[in-house]
Amino acid sequence: MAPADLVADETLPALTGTLAFPLRYGYAAVGRVVGLGAGVPEALAGRTVFAFQPHATYFTSPVGNLLSIPDATPAESAAFLPHVETAVNLLLDGVPRVGEQVAVLGQGTVGLLVTALLARLPLASLVAADGFALRRRASRSLGAHACLDSADGDITHELHRLLQGDRAYPGADLTYELTGNPSALDLAIGVTGIGGRVVIGSWYGSQRAAPDLGGRFHRSRIRLISSQVSSLAPELSAAWTTSRRLSFALSLVPTLPLAEL
Repeated sequence: MAPADLVADETLPALTGTLAFPLRYGYAAVGRVVGLGAGVPEALAGRTVFAFQPHATYFTSPVGNLLSIPDATPAESAAFLPHVETAVNLLLDGVPRVGEQVAVLGQGTVGLLVTALLARLPLASLVAADGFALRRRASRSLGAHACLDSADGDITHELHRLLQGDRAYPGADLTYELTGNPSALDLAIGVTGIGGRVVIGSWYGSQRAAPDLGGRFHRSRIRLISSQVSSLAPELSAAWTTSRRLSFALSLVPTLPLAEL
């Protein structure tokens, strides 16, 4: 459930109002330009474009809110652009470093894309977890060294074992919580090692997260990092404008196995 009084989106002009029902929603529209208004360049006619627009069969849009899609990119792949942008944002917020141990909890579409991008880095270990066998297979095919069943009662021990458990302070240097389930935050904290970071990319909506921040947490020096694609971290926003991030995400679309997703 989403908080009804929350603004639908503070950065997308097409999503005005709140999240209260009834709601016309969506932000991954890909289609062909079939008509032009006065003063619109003729070159746009027939072009395939992307828009952060509520889903509809037809809609009108200012030219500035449209992003031209390369001819070689299938429309079905271009529709994943917001998820790829989210994955890019999550990596920017987590700042994965060479040789780190990284865990990704949740292998839905966003989680799989995060795993695919992390797999391109020289990490010491990349371990994921999800409750669905189909997603676990996809995770391993995208580069995860292992993907565990999140329903396994011994999952914390298994994650520690795979994340160099023979060290004095085992656990992930960086953990992504992408399950959408507030109870998974405790698991994320539990598998993160001393001085590690937990990036909370889940959207909990109106659900309350009540993580265990006692005992080990205070001595571990773990950092909890909020991540949400509608904004960039202040230290990045000067160089990494929203348009730069979106353009980079678009450049990644042809390199990812989006048709499989």
